Parts: sequence; C-alpha cells; structure tokens
Amino acid sequence: MPLITLQSVDFSVGGPLLLDHVDLSIESGERIAVIGRNGAGKSTLLKLISGDLHVDDGEVRYEGGVRVARLEQEVPIDTAGDVFDVVAGGLGEQGALLAQFHHLSHAADVDANALAEVQSRIEALGAWSLDQRVTETLTRLSLDGDLPFAGLSGGMRRRVMLARALVSAPDVLLLDEPTNHLDIESIDWLEGFLKSWRGTLIFITHDRRFMRSLATRIVEIDRGSLTSWPGDWDNYLRRREERLHSEAQENARFDKLLAQEEVWIRQGIKARRTRDEGRVRRLKAMREERAQRRDLTGKVRMEAAQADASGRKVIEAKDVSVKLGGRTIIRDFSTTIFRGDRIGLIGPNGSGKTTLLRTLLGDLVPDTGEVRPGTGLQIAYFDQYRATLREDWNAIENVAEGREFVEFNGKRKHIIGYLQDFLFTPERARAPITRLSGGERNRLLLARLFAQPSNLLVMDEPTNDLDVETLELLEELLGDYAGTLLLVSHDRDFLDNVVTSTLVMEGDGRVGDYVGGYTDWLRQKPTLESRGVKPEASKAAPVASTSAVAPAKRKLSYKETRELEALPGRIETLEGDVARLTGALSDPSFYTRDAAAITAHNAELARAQAELDAAYARWSELDG
Repeated sequence: MPLITLQSVDFSVGGPLLLDHVDLSIESGERIAVIGRNGAGKSTLLKLISGDLHVDDGEVRYEGGVRVARLEQEVPIDTAGDVFDVVAGGLGEQGALLAQFHHLSHAADVDANALAEVQSRIEALGAWSLDQRVTETLTRLSLDGDLPFAGLSGGMRRRVMLARALVSAPDVLLLDEPTNHLDIESIDWLEGFLKSWRGTLIFITHDRRFMRSLATRIVEIDRGSLTSWPGDWDNYLRRREERLHSEAQENARFDKLLAQEEVWIRQGIKARRTRDEGRVRRLKAMREERAQRRDLTGKVRMEAAQADASGRKVIEAKDVSVKLGGRTIIRDFSTTIFRGDRIGLIGPNGSGKTTLLRTLLGDLVPDTGEVRPGTGLQIAYFDQYRATLREDWNAIENVAEGREFVEFNGKRKHIIGYLQDFLFTPERARAPITRLSGGERNRLLLARLFAQPSNLLVMDEPTNDLDVETLELLEELLGDYAGTLLLVSHDRDFLDNVVTSTLVMEGDGRVGDYVGGYTDWLRQKPTLESRGVKPEASKAAPVASTSAVAPAKRKLSYKETRELEALPGRIETLEGDVARLTGALSDPSFYTRDAAAITAHNAELARAQAELDAAYARWSELDG
C-alpha cells in the first residue's frame, strides 16, 4: 500500500501547467530523487506532497496516519532562539511549551510559579515523552541545544533545520537542495545519516555524487509531465537519452505528416469535397495537437569573453602566512600559478578558502611573505552570495549596465538575445530580479560574468541552485576556458570534471598542493596521514597539530626529477583516456558491436586504468 498517492494532479502558477495530469505513488523505504530544469516545478511538487500547497485539480491521498516533514531550500530568516528552541519548534504548540520549560529550568533565577504552570500545561497535553525525543534528536545529530542559532555556521544551521524536521518522527522526509552551502565533510555526513535513516526520503539536489549515493528511484519533471525511472542516476541518463531520441523521431514523423496535409488542404476545391471531410477533421485535430505540444526547453548557450592572454606566470606566492583574530589561517604557503591552470580550493566551511583567495588576488596583505601578480591580468569574479547583483535593477540592467549591446570575442549581440542564451525570455529579462528563483539568479550572475573580458576567472560556489544540464554545460565551458581558473566548490563531481590541481586547507594553517581533482586528492590522503598530516575537521573543532615529524625527503636524481615533472601531464592524458573509454560504455550503440570489439574495448580500458594507477603510485613515490 503506497504511503502517498498523487492522482491526475494539475497545478499552475499562470501560463502552462507546471504539473499536467501527473500520477505518482510513494512507497515505504524509497529514496526518490526529483530532478528537472530550473523552474520545472520540483519544489512545487514537494510542497504539494507536504500539503503546503493545494492542487488545482486531481487528488493527493495519504495512507492513514502518515507523517510528512519538509526541509526548505533556504533557512527561514525569522528563525531565532537557541538550538533547542528551533528543533522543538518542529512539534508545534507542544514544542513551544517544551522550549519554554527548557529556558525556565535553566535560568539563573528560577521562577517557580511560571515553571509550575508550564509543567501543568505539558502534562495536560501529554507532551513529556516529546522532550525525550528532542533530546535524542539533538544527540543523534551531535547538536548542542544551548547554542544560539544565530551564531552557527551555514552548515550547522542546515543540520539544526534537519533536526527540526526529524523531531516529528516523519514517515516521509522531503529535502529541497539539502547540500547547498554545505562543505564536503558535511555532505559526507549527511549522505551517511540519510542512508541509515529508515523512513521514506524524497529529495531535490544538483549534487550528482550525492544523488548516485542515495537515490533508489529518479522522478523527472519535464514540460509538465512526470516520469519515474527505477534504478540509479546512471540508469536514468541512459534511458532518458533513449526516450528523447524516440520522442524526436516521433515528432519528426508527425511534423512531416502535418506538412503533407497542409499542402493537401491548400490544393483548392478538392479538399472541401464531402468525401474528404474526415480528412479535414483529422487535419484540424493534428493542428491542435501540434499547438499543444510543449517542446523541450532549450539549453543554455555559454561563451566566455576572452581578454588578451596574461603573462605565463599568473600568481606567485612565497612563504605566505596570514593570521585573523589570533588564529593562523595560512602558514608558510608557497605556490606558483601558471597561465591555463585550473585550480580547485577544498576545505571545510570556515577553514580559510576565501581568505586564501583574497590573499592570492592581492585584496588581503599577508602578515609575512609576499604575493606577486603576473602581468596583463583581467579578473572576473563569481560571488556565491550574489552581492554583485543590484536588487533594484532587472536582469537587463544588471548585465548591460545601460548598454544596448554586449561585445565579446569580436561579436556584437543585443542584450535581449544574449540573455536568451541563458534562458531568459524578454519578459523575464525585464522583471525585477527579486522575482527570480535561485537558479535564475545564478544563471544571471553567469551571464554578467561571462560578458566581462577576462583571463583569470575566480568562481566561489558557482553550482548552487543550477540544474544538472546547466551544470554540465558550465563544466564544458570551464574545461575549454583559455585563461586561468580559481574555483571554490563543494561539488565533488564538478571538481573532478573541471580542475587540474587542488589547494587543500589541511588545518593549523597548512595548505596542501596536489595534482588532479577531488577524487585524486582522496587517493593521496593515506599518504598524507602516514606522514602525520590530517585534514581539518571543522572550524568549531580544528584538529590539533601533530607532533609527528615528516621524514626527510630524499634527493631525486636528474632522471627522476624529469620523470616527476612529466607525470602530471601523463596522468591527465591517462585520465582523459579512461574517461573516454568509460563514457563509451554508456552509449546504447556500444552493445550492438560484435563480441570481439567489445572485448578489445574492455581490455583497452583495463590497460589505461592500470597505467593510471601505476602513474599515481609512481608520483606518490617520487613526491613523497
């Protein structure tokens, strides 16, 4: 028996239906990922399931006594009080009484009369058992109930709001972009927690690795329709391509037939004979069907304006140390960034990634050491908080700033046409940005960013709120970007697909410099830990510096030095080979080949992977 059933549901906010006659059954124990383009109706679906919105037509049925809780995409701005207050607030009136009792009982001067009155009301409602539930939930999520909510980091606030949703012991938990603004450590914790949680989970996320780890079913919203895809993310990608191919073929066949009938109807009097009236009616029906068809939403077309090339050496940092508030954020850090490098910055929230960026860009003067910028730098900066967008301007004004055309890479384009490349209709482009969704604001910021000529691109969490298709297009653009990239991101797949090296905040001011992306860094962590180096756990609880001393690094021969210098390029080439060969396995046509070709392909993939593993092992040996 399904816990929740949506039957023939329609919902609209004006214009085409967001949900058009959709059906969905939600079974116990499922972990359902809801996907779709920005504005397709994903958050709307969750609100309909939770009862925060009501359907225009159709029905949402609940199995008797099923409890639903929803974690919103953004933390409500009016959330206040201690952590205990916020979590207990998930229990409604009973939770408010428990929070009041908690404050009265912990006060320096206990008001006995007020305490007795609150106790009496709690007893009348039979709510004492809920106090134990709040305490257990706080313990389970490692939260201190006495901490003020306003003083917590963004990641800890999200954890508190998750506790607020869980304290009601829901059968169905709804999560809207739960990984936004979480660092990698917090995302890993959330993955593990949700895997062990026994209820039913429905979630929206742009984090593909998070989705692969959790989802047992994919539900896609596309042009008002809802399609359920059993299995994981990779199965969805394969089957969706097959469906879109079939749909394109069917639409082409229909359009060809319609064109033939339109030619026939224009032939004159023959089309109006009595014996042809049935054909005329069929043509009218075909016209109506074509008019009602909702074509696939176009793809964002991104192109970055290129400035003249910078000097070969972009930034050089030597023995840099930075202290803030008595805490060493960066200690004795040296690096050289060359033209064309794509560097990812990894570390927990509060570990100093933004401080490192500001220091490298010259916005912050180090306490010791020096940072030398290269020549001819033109910098474009993406701000995760979107502070560069003016709230009193519309999309056109934010990008064009009074100009009618934007010019880049030798082309001149009208601002309306340019914004249409980023999926803004003329009406949407003229609307105040206060009416734009989070995904639309991020697309607008990308449009503004890429209209600026640059040869050094600095991006701080660009992936938040973007749909997966736009995310993949952004990966392609950054991969082809001719300049230099500095990227802060907690999206593990995005880092793997874009960067060529990483700077890792390892705690106690140490900044590690590694070849490859996030997964490559993970491979090297055992080597780090064997040398007594451990990544920083969190801002609130930094790892104490170890007393272990790294062994002296042996001197390399001339031949070994040349080999070490060549290894990063070889590793990058081998990674490309492995990615290409692995990608071919996802192509349905691959399996139409003869058995010998498939066997040869698999052997080539195994050889490339073995060579890549050997190259990493040799790199660790020489650089150790």
